[in-house]
Amino acid sequence: MKSSAVIPFFRAYVKSMRLYYSFITGLAGLVGVTYYQYVAHAPGRIALSEVLRSVERPTPPLQMALILVILFLAWGINQIVNDWLGLEEDRINAPARPMVTGELHPGLALLLSAVLMTGAGAVAWFFLEPLSVVALVAGVALNVVYEYAKGHGIWGNVVFGVMISCCAAFGFMASGPSEASILTTARTSMLGFVALINGVMTFYTYFKDYEGDKAAGKQTLVVRYGLQRSRYASLFAAFLPSVVFVAGYAAFDAWPIALNGVFLLLAALTVLLQVWTGWLYFRNPRGDVTYYALSFNFRACACAEAALIALFNPTLGILLFFLTYMLVAFLFNFHVNRHG
Repeated sequence: MKSSAVIPFFRAYVKSMRLYYSFITGLAGLVGVTYYQYVAHAPGRIALSEVLRSVERPTPPLQMALILVILFLAWGINQIVNDWLGLEEDRINAPARPMVTGELHPGLALLLSAVLMTGAGAVAWFFLEPLSVVALVAGVALNVVYEYAKGHGIWGNVVFGVMISCCAAFGFMASGPSEASILTTARTSMLGFVALINGVMTFYTYFKDYEGDKAAGKQTLVVRYGLQRSRYASLFAAFLPSVVFVAGYAAFDAWPIALNGVFLLLAALTVLLQVWTGWLYFRNPRGDVTYYALSFNFRACACAEAALIALFNPTLGILLFFLTYMLVAFLFNFHVNRHG
């Protein structure tokens, strides 16, 4: 690559990373990190908090910083692969994206992403916890699977949700040693709920991609059931995470962790964001608004993850909630072109 082309290449690469998404993977991973710290500081099994500390220990600052860098860059690096696999529909849905316009060379971009992901794996193996590489590799693999699964109805949402939950698993596993055999109800519920809120989030993104997905033969939920039925489903989806959480907590003891006041406040604010997102897509299932509504959609998802963090660290949770709300909107404004 000529030196004169280096800066434009990296500019196009960073644009393709769509950094507002970094809060989705970053906060999902922080759910796992803060849960690990919660366990590491626990004196043993605590009433109302299914916590059993075995070999867990607080994560050193340098190790924590490495985890956060990997988590917040993970989506953007993998997004290059996603853009390459989705070029056909992006020519309709997002014709201004750098890889579609030719501004970003696909081969070089994929090579850079491969180098960065290999570097992240090496850091996890040698400086964090080797077992965490499993979650990292699973997330990368599911990103590839997702591009094909999204063409088969709800499977796209399921795969996407599980892919993001791998970030929470990575955050927990990379934070320090743990008994792999101890798979508690709280841990599985945490991963499942992260998968659910991200599966719902990606459902809303299908509205803006309706025309391109339909032309490319991608049978997403919105394409399969049409815009009119899907707009009603958007209202149902807005309440789904709350209903599942309350039912799991009250009826199935899926969350054996005591709910604190900060969590309840953030949860209430998150419900408002989720309902507003559903209303936006109900009122405008197509057109420019479906793109600009993504700002609320992403914030609703990331803020829900911040609320989960408040279960384990209320101070950090409330700080991340409001920072996320502001910064996602700020970064999204750099992509105000709905065709990008």
